[in-house]
Amino acid sequence: MLLAAAALASAQSAPAAWPGKPVRIVVGFSAGGPTDVVARAFADHAARQLGQPVIVDNKPGANTILAAEAVASAPADGYTLLLGATNHTMIPALYASRVKFDAVKSFAPVCTLAVSPTVLAVGPAMPVKTLAAFLQQVKAEPGKRTYATPGSGSSGHFASAHFTRLTGTSMNHIPYKGAAQAVTDLIGGQVDSSFATLGSVLPQVQSGKLTALAVAAPQRSPLLPNVPTFEEAGVKGYSADAWYGLLAPAGTPPAVLAALERVSQDFTRAPATVEKLRGMGMEAQGHCGAPFAAQLQREVRENTQLARDLDLKAE
Repeated sequence: MLLAAAALASAQSAPAAWPGKPVRIVVGFSAGGPTDVVARAFADHAARQLGQPVIVDNKPGANTILAAEAVASAPADGYTLLLGATNHTMIPALYASRVKFDAVKSFAPVCTLAVSPTVLAVGPAMPVKTLAAFLQQVKAEPGKRTYATPGSGSSGHFASAHFTRLTGTSMNHIPYKGAAQAVTDLIGGQVDSSFATLGSVLPQVQSGKLTALAVAAPQRSPLLPNVPTFEEAGVKGYSADAWYGLLAPAGTPPAVLAALERVSQDFTRAPATVEKLRGMGMEAQGHCGAPFAAQLQREVRENTQLARDLDLKAE
C-alpha cells in the first residue's frame, strides 16, 4: 500500500509531457516583415518536430513592448513564447520606466535563430546610386530628408541615429509598426530612405524597386556582391546587424527549455533552413542558453549607453 501511495504521489507531482497542446509564438511586428518570416519558418519546423501545431500570433505596436509584455506575463509552461529581435535589448534604453517587465530577467533565452546585416536602401523619392551622392543630398537639406524604421527605438532607429552622428548629418525619423509597411512606403516614395535589415528589403533590391547603397557588415554580402560596405564607401567604423531569437517566460521548466533548444538547433542546422534564410538575406545562427543570455545582457548595457550618447528618446 505504501509503495502504491508513493507511486501515485510521484505520478501526480510529475509534470505532464510537453507539449500536450498547441504552442503560441508571439511576434511584435506585423506579418510580412523579417521577424515574422523567421517566426513562421521556425513554427513550421517546430510543429513537425513537436507533433503539435505551433501558431504565430502577431501583436505589433509600441516597439514590440505589447508582444514582450504578453509573453512576460504568460504562464511559464512553454506554451507562450516570444520571437524577439535586436530591438528587444533596446527597450530598457528608452522605456525602462514605462514597461511592466525586465528585458532580461523576465525571460528565459532559448536560442538565436538568424542574423541579418543592415543596409541603407533608397527608393524613388531619392534616386541616388552611391552613398556619397546620398550624403551630398542629405547635407544639402538638413533635417528635411526622411528615413523609415520599424519603430521608435528599433534596431533601425539606433542604426540610423548612429549613422547621422558619425556623418554629422540630420534627417527626419518616420517610425512604423513593422518593417513591411516601412518598406511599402519606401517603394511608394512616401519616405526617402531606410536603414533596414537585408532580409526586409532583399527582394525589392533584387527586383530594382529599391537601391541598396551600402551594407553595414565587415564584408560584402554574397547576395549583393556589387554593394560596398560602409567602410568601403567612406563611412569608417559603422556596423550594425540584427538577430532574431526565441525567448520563453522566466521560470519555464528546464526540461521544456532543453526541448526548445534542441528544436532550435535542429532548425538552424537544417539545410532547408540555411537555404531559405540566405534567400531572404539572413544567416542561420544558433546561440543558445547561457551564451544567448550573456549576449542579451551585454547588448542592454551597450544600447543603454548608446541611447545616452546619441540622446535617443522614445517618440
